[in-house]
Amino acid sequence: MTAPQTATQTVEIKESPAPFVGRAMPRVEDAALLTGVARYADDLPVKPGTLHAAILRSPHAHADLLGIDTAAALAVPGVAAVVTGADAKRHASAFLVGIRAPMEHWCLAIDRVRHVGEPVAVVLADSRYLAEDALDRIEVRYRPLPPVTSIAQALEEGSEPLHPAVGSNLVNSRSFHYGDPEAAFARAARIVSVEVEYPRNSCTPMECFVVLADYDAAEESYEVLSNFSGPFAVHPVMARALNVPGSRLRLKTPPHSGGSFGNKQAVFPYVVLMGLCARVAGRPVKWVEDRLEHLMAATSATARRMRIDAAVEPDGRVLALRMEQTEDCGAYLRAPEPASLYRNHGNLTGAYDIPHLAVTNRIVVTNKTPTGLNRGFGGGQLYYGLERLMNRVAAELGLDPLDVIRRNLVAADAMPYRTASGGMLDSGDYRATLEQAVREGALDALKARRDALRAEGRIYGIGYAAVVEPSISNMGYITTVLTAEERRKAGPKNGAQATASVAVDPIGGVSVTVASAPQGQGHRTVLAQVVADVFGLRFEDIRVNTDLDTGKDAWSIASGNYSSRFAGAVAGAAQVAATRLRGRMAALVAGQLNCRAEDVRFAGGKVFSDANPDNGLSFSRAAAAGHWSPGTLPDGQEAALRETAFWTPEPLKAPTDADHINSSACYGFIFDFCGVEIDRTTGALRIDRYVTMHDAGRLLNPLLVEGQILGGFAHAVGTALYEEYAYGEDGRFLSGTFADYLVPTACEVPVPVILHRESPSPVTPLGAKGVGEGNCMSTPVCLANAVADALSAISVDDVPSLPMTPAKLAALIHPPEPPRPASAAGSRETPPAAAAKGGRGLTGEGSREVPATPEQVWAILLDPKELAALLPGCEALDLVGPNTYRAEVVVGIGPVRGRYTAEVALSDLDPPNALTLTGSGTSALGSGSGTGHVTLERMPTGTRVTYRYGASVGGKVAAVGGRMLDSASRLLIGQFFEKLVARAGGPAAPPEHPSLLARLLRLLGLKR
Repeated sequence: MTAPQTATQTVEIKESPAPFVGRAMPRVEDAALLTGVARYADDLPVKPGTLHAAILRSPHAHADLLGIDTAAALAVPGVAAVVTGADAKRHASAFLVGIRAPMEHWCLAIDRVRHVGEPVAVVLADSRYLAEDALDRIEVRYRPLPPVTSIAQALEEGSEPLHPAVGSNLVNSRSFHYGDPEAAFARAARIVSVEVEYPRNSCTPMECFVVLADYDAAEESYEVLSNFSGPFAVHPVMARALNVPGSRLRLKTPPHSGGSFGNKQAVFPYVVLMGLCARVAGRPVKWVEDRLEHLMAATSATARRMRIDAAVEPDGRVLALRMEQTEDCGAYLRAPEPASLYRNHGNLTGAYDIPHLAVTNRIVVTNKTPTGLNRGFGGGQLYYGLERLMNRVAAELGLDPLDVIRRNLVAADAMPYRTASGGMLDSGDYRATLEQAVREGALDALKARRDALRAEGRIYGIGYAAVVEPSISNMGYITTVLTAEERRKAGPKNGAQATASVAVDPIGGVSVTVASAPQGQGHRTVLAQVVADVFGLRFEDIRVNTDLDTGKDAWSIASGNYSSRFAGAVAGAAQVAATRLRGRMAALVAGQLNCRAEDVRFAGGKVFSDANPDNGLSFSRAAAAGHWSPGTLPDGQEAALRETAFWTPEPLKAPTDADHINSSACYGFIFDFCGVEIDRTTGALRIDRYVTMHDAGRLLNPLLVEGQILGGFAHAVGTALYEEYAYGEDGRFLSGTFADYLVPTACEVPVPVILHRESPSPVTPLGAKGVGEGNCMSTPVCLANAVADALSAISVDDVPSLPMTPAKLAALIHPPEPPRPASAAGSRETPPAAAAKGGRGLTGEGSREVPATPEQVWAILLDPKELAALLPGCEALDLVGPNTYRAEVVVGIGPVRGRYTAEVALSDLDPPNALTLTGSGTSALGSGSGTGHVTLERMPTGTRVTYRYGASVGGKVAAVGGRMLDSASRLLIGQFFEKLVARAGGPAAPPEHPSLLARLLRLLGLKR
């Protein structure tokens, strides 16, 4: 093959088209996604001999782990191994914790479980089905401990410590002091305060966690493929937990990921767990998380309790803030927590010019799933308190909330503005942005609509929120949780390195590789736009590869897809790499073009001299030289084949000794306003109009920016109105399906009015800032402020806690219902059975007529064989004492089915009139207990059997949700009485054509 000639040639230079950056271009990723050929982690092939994992999880929120018997599970054909905490202690280590406290978190429970769903053991089998079946055979002995289920309880003096070595559930407390807040409060005309609580919620990606792990015994190394999203700062955390150096943990990501929103950072403990499993079994291992596992035990946003005091002037100007923030991080401080509390430390005063600040940050642990990154990442919590405060300032001073916001915004001529706590707001004109939103969003018309609807007696309100959206997190902000002395000992941490590589091939093709795993942002599209502009090529000439392999690719601990860093950092790094490579190519061809390197231009697929455009080379010819004829390159110059850029923004420094920290590289600005109506009867909230104005710096692709805003807005609507991580008093998780964890659909999410203003950032290479998380920060509090305005019109001075459900709103609108009147029933009415503490309200009552005498029915109920035949799913019932039985029962609730070992007892015997039946059971599904009271009343045609019951369940069964549990309990009781009628000689139930609902219930396992 002959190498191409390098002589210059006369080429036709076409007029350069408009740049790709800034165009609203459709995503190139969508073709694969919409046609079903995308390759997610579960789609990728596995190695021969791969085992499939199923995880046994704790049904208890808090309990000592007394023992595990795995013999029966190991005896199941097809089961290769069962991995327990003993294996973890033998081959692994505890994870690093981000604070100075003697607490340990392992990939498997060692001696105590601290939240429902904590992994206790892993079954490895030839199929997932066999592994799930074998879970039922594992016997675990627990000693339940008092659970800690709230921030208030965690702070109580006598609460049971989750980590005895710490001695308290308050695991960290730090106070910060900026400016002179004491003097400001002393001279303030007024002090305004708010106390708020922000609940747990999550972002529920469509694809759950997936891990494929293998262990190479000869190399003592691990290879893992996972849909991990980063930050890769936890790569050394994973390697340390596996007891290997980082070079012996090769972590790869799949080509596609079904969303993350921060959640897939929390897959890292399972990366370690499956690596451990592969080592113990000596074979590759695959684990795919199901939805119940994800909701119950994957991750969530932190819960936060805030009190903020403001020193205020009569015109609403805020002089100083006093903040108390208490963060609930769940059972363990799992890396990178306490990031959610400290990510916004540099912008605690938001978009406002408030020079004086006192802050106390507290971190508590509770018996709930450990928290982690979640879209908005601490911003929703911060701004919910701050913007509720600004709204309260206006209410208490009798001012327009919009005027209070205006008076406190940072002025344009103050940019770049240093906040009290050390953040550097880099650019923007906040007041002009607000006025543009008011004008283009038609706020005056919305106010007129509010007045008109209120005149009709309707409950309508308008709310506002102004926030800064931080992006490109400083890797050192988390160390602000440490004292200055502790930081000096640990060494400085700062920066936000992003990585990109750009290469040219022998025929002029350009490829881009970045250390950022996309989850829907459009990496391939935007990076192709950026690099095509640098080289003057067509969009389709650029090939982007977003797979990441730590064993081969360039990356750093800051790599990953988090903190809205793609547009500013990752795309910026690609632009830097491409520009450097272009400069090297220009230096190589400058001699051929008889010009200086700085005069070489790239456009229209050509390389030419700016002074003589007619004399140039095709881009492919210039790119090929380094491949085909490196010996012809000028002395001292390398071939221009590839360039890798590591970019970090200069303003990101380590925290100062005075705890000042610029916690992010750049800050966008968002101003939202909305109108909402609350139904006077039902309390249902309707978003009538929502306007969201964003200044995200330079917009690289406006179409994709709009998609990010719409996605963040949908998540925020869920947070504000629907989604709730519900727990019982005993820590049982109660919202483990989408029947109870209510994720809004397209029907519930209105389309907001989206407005833009561009103030390019001077910090990032492309002038871009983050935009993907902002509405998760601004929308919940904007809606809450609108609700406050609506309720104030009917003299209600309160706002319900999030989510603002119809039931909560109706309770504020209407007076309490009168108590239930006393029953007029006779003396034989039975008292209601009480549900066990922490139960989900599984109570019920009813009656059935049985064609037999009370004596006959009584005999059936006290006969063990007859009782076994009556109990649905009962496979064995043995008498173990007077009126006491041990039963083996198989129960199915929706997608969850398993075997219970139950203790059943009959008491309060009043033959043949009444008895009380109590029972409790445990299985891999969890635990359950209940009490039922039964009375028998003689009737002309037989016996009326009346019952009342209360029950409580935990573990998986509790997590499937109250709706399924209520339906299932009614169906099981119905089956009991159908069998009782048949045993007593009554007619069989008439055949029926099952309804669509009945057929669906049977498919779900709720009806036989």
